[in-house]
Amino acid sequence: MFTKSADSHLCSGVDTHGILLFRTLIGKVFGSIGSVGGGLALGKEGPLVHTGACIASLLGQGGSTKYHLNSRWFNVFKSDRDRRDLVTCGCAAGVAAAFRAPVGGVLFALEEVTSWWRSQLMWRVFFTSAIVAVVVRTAMGWCKSGKCGHFGSGGFIIWDVSDGQEDYSFAELLPMAIIGVIGGLLGALFNQLTLYITTWRRNHLHKKGNRVKIIEACLVSVLTSVISFGLPLLRKCSPCPEPDPASGIECPRPPGMYGNYVNFFCSKDNEYNDLATIFFNTQDDAIRNLFSAKTINEYSSQSLLTFLVMFYGLAVVTFGTAVPAGQFVPGIMIGSTYGRLVGMFVVKYYRKLNIEEGTYALLGAASFLGGSMRMTVSLCVIMVEITNNLKLLPLIMLVLLISKAVGDAFNDGIYEEQARLRGIPLLDSKPKYEMRNMMAKEACGSGRVVSLPRVVKVSDVVSILQSNTHNGFPVIDHTRSGEPLVIGLVLRSHLLVILQSKVDFQHSPLPSDPRTGGRSIRHDSGEFAKPVSSKGICLDDIHLTSEDLEMYIDLAPFLNPSPYIVPEDMSLTKVYNLFRQLGLRHLFVVPRPSRVLGLITRKDLLIEDAENVNTLELQATSNSASE
Repeated sequence: MFTKSADSHLCSGVDTHGILLFRTLIGKVFGSIGSVGGGLALGKEGPLVHTGACIASLLGQGGSTKYHLNSRWFNVFKSDRDRRDLVTCGCAAGVAAAFRAPVGGVLFALEEVTSWWRSQLMWRVFFTSAIVAVVVRTAMGWCKSGKCGHFGSGGFIIWDVSDGQEDYSFAELLPMAIIGVIGGLLGALFNQLTLYITTWRRNHLHKKGNRVKIIEACLVSVLTSVISFGLPLLRKCSPCPEPDPASGIECPRPPGMYGNYVNFFCSKDNEYNDLATIFFNTQDDAIRNLFSAKTINEYSSQSLLTFLVMFYGLAVVTFGTAVPAGQFVPGIMIGSTYGRLVGMFVVKYYRKLNIEEGTYALLGAASFLGGSMRMTVSLCVIMVEITNNLKLLPLIMLVLLISKAVGDAFNDGIYEEQARLRGIPLLDSKPKYEMRNMMAKEACGSGRVVSLPRVVKVSDVVSILQSNTHNGFPVIDHTRSGEPLVIGLVLRSHLLVILQSKVDFQHSPLPSDPRTGGRSIRHDSGEFAKPVSSKGICLDDIHLTSEDLEMYIDLAPFLNPSPYIVPEDMSLTKVYNLFRQLGLRHLFVVPRPSRVLGLITRKDLLIEDAENVNTLELQATSNSASE
């Protein structure tokens, strides 16, 4: 048998304490407002996903008990599975709200958030994303007058490129494939650089306290401001193109407005600074300009290359600071920049009018995200939803597959790398190759299994809880012949509840009811529900007298009598797939059974259908007899 330690991620049976607290939610909301509004090289989608998960977690337990903001109306999610499902819905809602992409939010939850997908969870996540789409659409309609700032500008589809390039030739597949290769290389390099810098921060910088984290964030903000203001001053202004009334674009833009053609200290009124046009815009407007088909020759290759190098470096340095940060929008900025650079060369080489730079900018954005995050299906759908151009779907799929394959040759995705750095034991989608030649008993480790008898002394329970951090313990009983028998699994959190309440203590070392093997539980089910916004009961907070330590507890009413069990010689690959796909926390390894009690097939599980078939056969028999 083997058990897992107490620290483990919500979506894979792992609990990371403090990640879904109420104060974390408040910090994410106001921190992301400041970081995104301050113009740092980060995005809002990551904090929105975390915000949705925090809200879902708090609703799942009825609110925050620490701040007295709880209600019994929402306190209906008692089991870990229900709470994980609710957090999954919250993550999907965050993606759907960030990109106004409800279907993309559903697929993001399927591909990245949960490892145990069920049809019941599918419709719950779909319902949540649909509600988010309706609410966002309603809020945008109410904010059209401009009373909400820039929220609602650009329409429900953030970067609409439906009027862009309509067709492509096979000769363009080569430069598009090159974009995929570039995206895979730059994405893998981004992951590696952020991993090195984050490791250095954790080992040297962040150990010095929170004051150092604040100073670091301020320094990164100052560096970003210096680069954003200083670099455009080194660029020469360019004359405005001929005005096109049909496009609705003014050059230069009016002061205080966001869009194309920024006049940044230009000597003439009809000039603009192309580098300032990227830096001095909101991220949405800057990406819209790079994607647009109406901005031909707006940017020079020198300005795009300068912005690519500097923004790439800023994104690497900013990631990992003590500010809420997402990498989706910066990834789009980086990818669309080198994609547009490739598009400029393709337009000059092929000399065709139907080739547009904005198309390659879109493919570059998809390639960098695929090379860094290694998402495929969800990312593809999100890109289609936010650009409203279904014609480019095959090309987006092509660059995503190429960039992911190139990136996988060097390292894992950015989510997996950062989770591994933080010690979160997330399981990969497939087992390692070495597991094919290993058995289940080889993964149990050399340590002795910590088990409990059915009737255990209170002092022994306290001693076991103090000596290790296991989350679950096998419960052993003995048959009449004296052979040990595993009768179930008891959780650490349940033992702490029993010790704190003391109502289940007994003086006798014998089972309380030998005839039935247990007795009724004198606890409410809510007492055993795992709190999400706190660490729960701590052993140091439980005060036991010397008399209490000499008493006994019958564990039969509190254990799980049917834990998942595998034979000791089962292939470790099968054990891995079972553990991951079922979202398990513990798995018992036992000797091979000596005899077979029965055999269950698929038909044995179709109980209702079998009854209906028998009923139909009886009806048919009676009808034929009456005839």
